[in-house]
Amino acid sequence: MEKKQQICILGSTGSIGTQALDVVARHADLYEVYCLTANNRVKELAEQARRFRPAAVVIANEARYDELQQLLADLPDIKVYAGAQALDEVVEAEPIDMVLTAMVGFAGLSPTIHAIRAGKKICLANKETLVVAGELVCQLAAQYHAPVIPVDSEHSAIFQSLVGEDDNEIEKILLTASGGPFRTLSLDRLATVTKADALKHPTWEMGAKITIDSATMMNKGFEVIEAKWLFGVPVERIQVLVHPQSIVHSAVQFRDGSVKAQLGVPDMRLPIQYAFSFPKRLELNGERLDLFKHPLEFYEPDLEKFHCLALAFEAMRKGGNMPCILNAANEVVNRGFLDGQCGFLQMGEVIEQTMQHVTFDPNPSYDTYVATDKEARATARELMLKLK
Repeated sequence: MEKKQQICILGSTGSIGTQALDVVARHADLYEVYCLTANNRVKELAEQARRFRPAAVVIANEARYDELQQLLADLPDIKVYAGAQALDEVVEAEPIDMVLTAMVGFAGLSPTIHAIRAGKKICLANKETLVVAGELVCQLAAQYHAPVIPVDSEHSAIFQSLVGEDDNEIEKILLTASGGPFRTLSLDRLATVTKADALKHPTWEMGAKITIDSATMMNKGFEVIEAKWLFGVPVERIQVLVHPQSIVHSAVQFRDGSVKAQLGVPDMRLPIQYAFSFPKRLELNGERLDLFKHPLEFYEPDLEKFHCLALAFEAMRKGGNMPCILNAANEVVNRGFLDGQCGFLQMGEVIEQTMQHVTFDPNPSYDTYVATDKEARATARELMLKLK
């Protein structure tokens, strides 16, 4: 009997984490949960632990440790830990075969790096890891022979399109975007959209942070940066196509003019499962694509309306720690918009000003990224407070 793959899920209570557990449950003969982690959702984490019986659970917020320990007091075989250091340490555990990095934000960088140094297979769903420190992460992955398999639907589509292509040169990456809920709105109308409006994504069900990033198209900007590092393609050869149906998840154009794409209904379980099982494809229940029912439309993104996407291209061209500045400022304004501290269009304004104010370093180290993240957050908060 084949040994079950041991999986650590960083961010198990979020959208990606819960769908990953659905994949594990459906293929319990192949996969077993070794560790589950969450930031604040203690009750959900405890419920998952009761169902999947991992060897360990980690709550990132140390203030919730006692609560989690009490909820699992009758299950002494499950070790309970708390804090950022525990996250870094648990991913290095010897039995773990793969780590699904589904944490949101800069916080996912450190445990991902620790998992890479331990030689684990990385199923990457944390965009910020490559946005902030793509060059460093790619260097470490090569050094420690840690495979990095993308979980984002777009990057998974590109990855799938490249299978069997070996060293064939990529002429262009065609990165699709749904366009979010505001694709057809005017610039004037965008100035008045609300949090409730922005949280109504037309095709995907995601957490609040990534849903707002999708509405501003910053999410697509992050994916452009990710694609550069994952596939070694300069940003000039990455084209964003607004595709409202979210059927063509992305495509690759080769030097002979051929274009290969991966299509499917919007279901994140597919890229999650493919990252787990690669190079094998496992059975996945659910809706099947019917091309008779789905028109396929493509539009050029409006960079004036969606200034955040333009800023991401600018940050990537500048390089160094500029994408780190971009990410930190975006995390602050994203939270600010959700909390009613800034308007929709003001998010881009604050990010742009932060990029102009924070210390630029063309050759950052890991310590530089940490310092940059701290400075950029403080700057963005200060700028947001000055908004009228």
